[in-house]
Amino acid sequence: MTASLSFLGAARTVTGSKHLFTADGRRVLIDCGLHQERELQDRNWAPFAVTPREIDAVILTHGHLDHCGLLPRLVAQGFRGRVHCTEATAGIAPLVMADSARLQEEDARFKAKRHAAEGRRRSDGYRPLYDVEQARDAAARIMPAPWRTPVAVAPGITASFHPAGHIIGSALVRLQAGSGPAVLFSGDLGTGGSPLVEGPDTACGAPNLVVESTYGDREHDELDVPTQLSSVLAAAWRRGGNVVMPCFAIERAQEILYRLRQLHDAGRLDGWRIFLDSPMAIGVLQVFKDNPGALTPEIRQAMQAGRSPFDLPGLTLCADREQSKTINAVERGALILAGAGMCTGGRVKHHLEHNLSRADSTVLFVGYQASGTLGRQILESRGKSGVLVRLFGRQREIRCAVEQVRGFSGHAGKSQILAWAGALQPQPRRAFVVHGGENVSQAFAAELRQRFAWEAVAPEYGQEIAL
Repeated sequence: MTASLSFLGAARTVTGSKHLFTADGRRVLIDCGLHQERELQDRNWAPFAVTPREIDAVILTHGHLDHCGLLPRLVAQGFRGRVHCTEATAGIAPLVMADSARLQEEDARFKAKRHAAEGRRRSDGYRPLYDVEQARDAAARIMPAPWRTPVAVAPGITASFHPAGHIIGSALVRLQAGSGPAVLFSGDLGTGGSPLVEGPDTACGAPNLVVESTYGDREHDELDVPTQLSSVLAAAWRRGGNVVMPCFAIERAQEILYRLRQLHDAGRLDGWRIFLDSPMAIGVLQVFKDNPGALTPEIRQAMQAGRSPFDLPGLTLCADREQSKTINAVERGALILAGAGMCTGGRVKHHLEHNLSRADSTVLFVGYQASGTLGRQILESRGKSGVLVRLFGRQREIRCAVEQVRGFSGHAGKSQILAWAGALQPQPRRAFVVHGGENVSQAFAAELRQRFAWEAVAPEYGQEIAL
């Protein structure tokens, strides 16, 4: 049997996950994600390295945009196979793809309008990468798979899904072609400390390992999240205004609700009125409720007993824009969870518009803020006066309190990835390091060679390696 791996994304860069497994002429694509780095976004528009119609199947490790966000384009260009993933990912990926399509359609309309006002026009017109209908077509090809049970994905090729601990439904994927050497794909690894989902499995090792290195050069501090959150909210309550909490719709919003329920049950939540103002987060919350088997035993038992940790007094789910607008009539005591997590778009920007200049309000960050984002600009204003940020075309002065709770992370740090890799049974012989910047991925490959004496490399973009 001849088999190979081609690295068509997330190779010496973080996003755009796409790995092509080929065995005796059969082709299986593991993940089909968007490149999100600004300098690499042209790759999303480039022709696929292999004709989509010639791909037998797609496997999704999980439902984040950089792992599933290019699937509608693959289907639109001719892919006619099945998309295999866990039950929870089958619930999340369609939400993510539809939201991405909607944003791209809006962006295309906005650019056309702006360029018309400026008296210029693009020769290729204004079109989105894909539209909402194409996202629905992609979702229709999804076939849920059980945990830890090999399923046929192409003639002679099976895949099994094992908990990865990153977000609900996230999976390690073990791919086997006939009697050839198996390959284990890590997808994105969790820390093992999530209160919501089980940590990464280790009883699914394979001779070949494709492993992420997003945080392969750093560690996560051990931090007491509930105490931090309680302290910040107590101070904000005394201040007397509202709290705007930018948060990511997948996993982060649900973990925040879980933590708030903990504080409520301990009598430490004061009288906050809580608003989950994100249609996607509400949709993901339903995925959590529909998939208790993908959660930790503690959460699963509580839900089965009718005590969902995601339901708490004072919680309002704002599914439509009219509900969202009513929040701005609340002068104090509103705790507003809204996307996007880095304040780059979405409803959170409207809540910032109403609260940034209020000295009694608070903006509370619970996630990483990338350089250049509005969220990073606001976060870096802490302890400074007179800082202005641009919001909806106007300069706004930041007069509110700006706080941050650290310790929320869905990605394993360096030592956590190494501990997981070292515990795999059977142990790999070769490792291919992906999902990391060029220096990070190459350094992590060197670490694997030194620590485990494996053959380990960080493949280049487009590189094909024989197995």
